[in-house]
Amino acid sequence: MHRKLPVLWLLLLVSLAAQAQRNRKVKLYTPYGKMVIRLYDQTPKHRDNFIKLVKQHYYDSLLFHRVIQHFMIQGGDPDSRRAQPGVALGNGGPEYRIPAEFQLDLYHRRGALGAARDNNPAKESSGSQFYIVQGKKWTDGGLDTLEQTRLGGRKLPVDQREVYKEWGGSPHLDQSYTVFGQVVKGLHVIDSIAAQPTKKPGDRPVEDIRMKMRLKKKFFFF
Repeated sequence: MHRKLPVLWLLLLVSLAAQAQRNRKVKLYTPYGKMVIRLYDQTPKHRDNFIKLVKQHYYDSLLFHRVIQHFMIQGGDPDSRRAQPGVALGNGGPEYRIPAEFQLDLYHRRGALGAARDNNPAKESSGSQFYIVQGKKWTDGGLDTLEQTRLGGRKLPVDQREVYKEWGGSPHLDQSYTVFGQVVKGLHVIDSIAAQPTKKPGDRPVEDIRMKMRLKKKFFFF
């Protein structure tokens, strides 16, 4: 009986190690509620960097500094932690960039977590800034026009078109900005934040919207 214990412990450790490498989830707290975000294993560089920053409490007290209704909500600028009201934000972050990790099956549907970036030709991502898609619902005609004008003639997959029509999103960003996660709980929080009054330039909310993040841990036992 006791001889089986080492084997059981080994299986437990293997299970926990495997779990640590897949289906990682982050809890994002805001004044308007909590979101749960699943990070994709298909984008390991972005996933691991995001997890590292969450563990360091890097995002705690940062602002959603750029909000555009029917498009997205953006945060992750470390300069926003102590920014004075009305100050333009969006240029802060670590000195490093993350190589693009475009995947055809990861796209800008409603609730998608994407990596912000500047106009660098390699389309490398910011080391910390991210956005969450609100988007809008599309029609076939609107998607046809988008394919010709913004996507250079690239056709959206049929299943993705259906998602954009039924659930909404921002398809003009596809294959140009890295998607590395998806909100799986709390989509209504995106709508609440996106509806807040903002000021131009910069689309910064009039009232500060701060965030806090924690890893969502899950353990399996035999």
